[in-house]
Amino acid sequence: MDERRLKVAYLCETDPVHAWAHSGGNQRLFRTIDKHLGDTTYIEYHWGFFQWAKVLIDKLPLKISMRLRFRVHLLLSRFISRRTASELRKGNYDVVFCTYSFYCLANLRLPHSSLLVFSSDATYTVYKNSEIGAVFGSYLSLSRKFDSYIYKLEKRVYQNVDLALWPSAWLKNNADKLYGLSNSHSYMLPWGANVEDPGQPVFPEAADISEQVNLLFVGRDWFHKGGPLVIEVLNLLLEREHDAHLTIVGCNPPELLNHENVTIHPYLDKTAPEQLAIFQRLFSRSHFFVMPSYESYGFAFCEASAYGLPILCIDVGGVPVEQGVNGFRLPIDAGSESFVDKVLYYKNNIDDYLKLRQASREYYKDFLNWDAWGSRMRALVLERLKS
Repeated sequence: MDERRLKVAYLCETDPVHAWAHSGGNQRLFRTIDKHLGDTTYIEYHWGFFQWAKVLIDKLPLKISMRLRFRVHLLLSRFISRRTASELRKGNYDVVFCTYSFYCLANLRLPHSSLLVFSSDATYTVYKNSEIGAVFGSYLSLSRKFDSYIYKLEKRVYQNVDLALWPSAWLKNNADKLYGLSNSHSYMLPWGANVEDPGQPVFPEAADISEQVNLLFVGRDWFHKGGPLVIEVLNLLLEREHDAHLTIVGCNPPELLNHENVTIHPYLDKTAPEQLAIFQRLFSRSHFFVMPSYESYGFAFCEASAYGLPILCIDVGGVPVEQGVNGFRLPIDAGSESFVDKVLYYKNNIDDYLKLRQASREYYKDFLNWDAWGSRMRALVLERLKS
C-alpha cells in the first residue's frame, strides 16, 4: 500500500480557514485532503496588480459583489493567473486541488509535473440550465450576456483537469454531457456531513412515533428550502388528527411564532458545545427530516443520515438521498399529501421504519462521511499519478 504523503496546493476563492464559506464544505474539503492525501497549502486568492479592483468589488452589496467578482476575474484571468502560476512553480506540488472556483483555473498554466484535480457540487452552466437555476433566477439580467463566454472557459477548464470529482450523479451526468467529459477522468464521489460522526444512534422506541411524529427542518432560507410545504405537511397531519410537531433550525419564519406545534431555533452554532448539544438532541429525537429544497447538493441531508434520520425531499438537483435507502425523493410537483402518505406509512409500519433508520445510518457510514470521500479520492489520485 502506498502510504506516502503528497505535496498539495489548494485553490479556492475563499480561504478554508473560514467555516462559513460554502456552508462549511470548503473547510471540510481542505481538511480531508490534508488528512488523506498530503501536506496541503492554501494558495492565496490574489489578483496581483488588479487587487485594487477586487477590493472595490468586495465593498459592494454581497448579492452584487459575489456575482460580479468571478465575472471580472474571468475577464482578467490571463493576468491574475500569472501570480498563481508563479506560486505553484515555487512550491513544486505533486497535486493542485481546486474546489468550487473553476475561474481560479482559467488561463492558468500549471507545472507539467502537477496533477490537477477539481471538485464542486455545481458548475455555473449546469446550475443555470437546471430546475434550481430556474427557481432562483438571475439577480442581474445583464450577467446573462456573459453566459456563452463563461461556458467556453468552463469547457476548456474541465476538459483539462486530470480528475473531476463530482459529489452527485446529477452533476456528473450533466457535466459529462455538457463539457464532453469521459469516465476516464470524471467520477462521482459523494461528499460528507458537516458534523462529526455521532456514533450509532439509539433509535426511538416504536411508541415514540406512534404517539407523536417529530419533523425536523434545517435551513437558513425558509422559502427556497421548501419551508411553506413543510408547514403544510405538519398542518395536514394535525387535520387528520395525528399528533405532530415541527422543529425549525436556521431561520425564523415570523408567521409561525405562535404555532403551538412548532419550535424555532433561529440559529445554532455547532462550534459552541451547549448549542451543539441542542443540535444533536434535535436530530436524535426527530423521526423525519423534511426539506423539499431546490439545491445542488445539501450537507444537511448527510447530517440527517449520520443520525439515521430518514429524509423526505423532492427529486431535484444532486441531493444525496438514495431512494428507499436513506429516504425518499418525491416528484418535484409532489404536494403535502404525498409527504404525509410517506410519514403515515412508516408510522403504521414500525418495523419498516426502524429498518429505514438503520439503512440511513449505514448509507452515511459507507458514503456520506468525509473519510469515505477522502479514501476514495486518494485512491483515484494515486492511480492517476502512476499512469
